Parts: sequence; structure tokens; C-alpha cells
Amino acid sequence: MDSRERVDSRERTGSRVRTGGRPDGPHGAAVIAEDFGLKGARGWAFRHVHVDAAPGTVVVIEGPSGSGRTCLLLALTGRMRPTEGRAEIAGLPLPRAMAAVRRVSGLGHVPGVSDLDPALTVAEHLRERALLQRRFGGSPRALLRPRAQRAAEARGRIDAALTAAGLDTSALPKGERTAARDLERLEALRLSVALALIGRPRLLAVDDLDLKLSDADRAEAWRLLRSVAEDGTTVLAVCGQAPGAAGAPGAAGNTDTVGRGGEPDTVIIRTNEEGAADALAETGRA
Repeated sequence: MDSRERVDSRERTGSRVRTGGRPDGPHGAAVIAEDFGLKGARGWAFRHVHVDAAPGTVVVIEGPSGSGRTCLLLALTGRMRPTEGRAEIAGLPLPRAMAAVRRVSGLGHVPGVSDLDPALTVAEHLRERALLQRRFGGSPRALLRPRAQRAAEARGRIDAALTAAGLDTSALPKGERTAARDLERLEALRLSVALALIGRPRLLAVDDLDLKLSDADRAEAWRLLRSVAEDGTTVLAVCGQAPGAAGAPGAAGNTDTVGRGGEPDTVIIRTNEEGAADALAETGRA
């Protein structure tokens, strides 16, 4: 991270952090949680999570595999029902407005939830997502537009999403006809982000960001997410260790902020393994 960035570390579990970054804008989603927790039949996946992040912030969930970090990502995007505390995404309360939160959030790479189909080509993934977006994410009136206009709008969304994700399809082995199974890990990540951005979400969520990436590719992945946040979309990213983070992960719910000196602002939520593995297994995310 930029040397100008200031890390304001809070040692107390459950400390609340407010980022002082960009003002609320028309696109990105503010992420607010107070005493947020999820408990399964065998224990807590996470609890005592407090965060207050402005639109356009990168919210990082840092912790070891099995520490409840994926459950927290899914809960904050309306895909898992919390059991205690409160949260608001873009002003929408959880768990009451889970369906509405799902509509304003998009999932990039989340293993077991939004995996790429290895047999489909890049072009097929993009066409399928654009079709689903037009059918279920747009207004009924849009379906009545001439076919040529609908096709042009879909292509425009695809091109904008590819540009934002930094995926140059002409550089792939077979261009857009390249199968997903033949993509490098960073290319697959970029495709997953592009697919999510076709829906123009206010919150983009990505799991296992640093899994199986070299140091250089990991740096590229973080640059990608920062560029998405700089364009106004709030980013929620799960990783083993946040870039530039000092020290070991703290207790579940501990939060640090990387504050105003850098752009965009970054909030780091740290999780631990206590009670998390059983809950992950119980909810099908072992």
C-alpha cells in the first residue's frame, strides 16, 4: 500500500471503525454492521463484527481458511441469514431485506457458489450473464426494445465490464473462445469480476482472493479491486492476509482501517478459527 496510508489499529475486540473517505455517492453501497454474528448448530461462524464503511471502500475480511470469513461475506451480501446483531447494505437492513441486498450486490469468485463452468468459453459465460441480467435484472420495458438495441446494450455492458476487470480477451489463447478451464488463475479471477460487474452491482464480493496466486499476480488482483472501488463500487474481499497488513490476525471481529491518506479507503476485518470450522461445515462451506 502507499506509504502515505495510515493504519489506525484497534486492539479491542469489536472496536468500531468509521472510514473517513469519499462521501456517499449514487452508486457504491455503504456497509454497516453492529454486533453482527452467525451461529450454526455446532457453534459460531463469526460474531462481534462491527464495521462502518463508506461507499467506494475496500472491505477486507482477513483470516485463515475455516475461520468463518466466507460465511461473513455471504451474510453481508444477503446470501446467509445472520443470527445476531444488525447490518445495513446501501441502507437495506439485514436480515429483513436479504433479497434486496442480493439485488444490489454481485459475487465474483466464490468457490461453491459462483464457480465458472470449466467447459464453457469466455464468450459463453459473458453472453449467458448478459442474458440473465437482461431477463431478471432489468425493467420489463427493456424487454420490449428492438432486438438490435438490446444486443447493442448487452455488448456495451460486456465491454465495460471487461475493461473494468482488466481482461483483454484478444490476449487469451483462443480469444473469447478460450474455455474457462484453460484460463490462468488471474485471468479466471478477472473473468469472474467482469461477470459480476455486468450487473452493475453497488457491492462486489470476492472470496479467496489470494488463493494460488504468485506474489506478482496477488498484487495485480489487489490493484484490480482498488480500481473497481475507485470507480465507486464498494468491494468486499476475503483473503488469507491483507496487503501491507501488520501482525497476525486478531480475534473474530477485530477491525483495522487504512485511512484517508490513500485512495480508496480500506477496512480490514480479522477473523480467527475459534468455533468457525464446525459452523462452516454445518452450512455446507467446509
